[in-house]
Amino acid sequence: MRPFLKVLFLIFIALALLGCSISLNLTESPALATQATQTPAGIAPPTTAPTLEPTAAQTITVYFTDQAKFAVGTEPYEVAVTRPLPAGVDPVRAVLDAFFAGPTADESAQGLVLVSSGFTGVGELSIENGIARIHLLGKCANNGAAYSVASLISKNLEQFPQITAYKIYDENGDNLDPDSPMSSVPYCLEP
Repeated sequence: MRPFLKVLFLIFIALALLGCSISLNLTESPALATQATQTPAGIAPPTTAPTLEPTAAQTITVYFTDQAKFAVGTEPYEVAVTRPLPAGVDPVRAVLDAFFAGPTADESAQGLVLVSSGFTGVGELSIENGIARIHLLGKCANNGAAYSVASLISKNLEQFPQITAYKIYDENGDNLDPDSPMSSVPYCLEP
């Protein structure tokens, strides 16, 4: 039994000495932070998730309907406002999301309104060969109006030269002309 106790005692001493040599620094100095982020040559540094904080220099333009102009038939009905562009966000997606978020309280006080035709947002968005395909969320409630969310989506997208046409899809995934190179809407948005 004595050799067993000697071995156990030696293991205990080795662990105690090892434990005494470990130190933890719970605060990180700037020099250590810089050193920790350096990577060996040829190896890409780890990527971080894009921040969604807006940058002061980048903005997007979003168009809403001026209710007073629309009521008396004075075109253009759409009025541009600006929003900060969140870093790392596709500008086309940001414009459409900001549009469906609606005007701010100040903009609403100036008579700007969101004409959404019953839709509540954008689900899937893709841009291929100049055609933006926009799948809308919510339930279409256009009621045969000639001026609809399609007019505003068109106005919001015309600021992007890479988009030559748009295809708007309703909650059922329907579009009247999904295969042509021309802009088209679902039946529910037809006047």
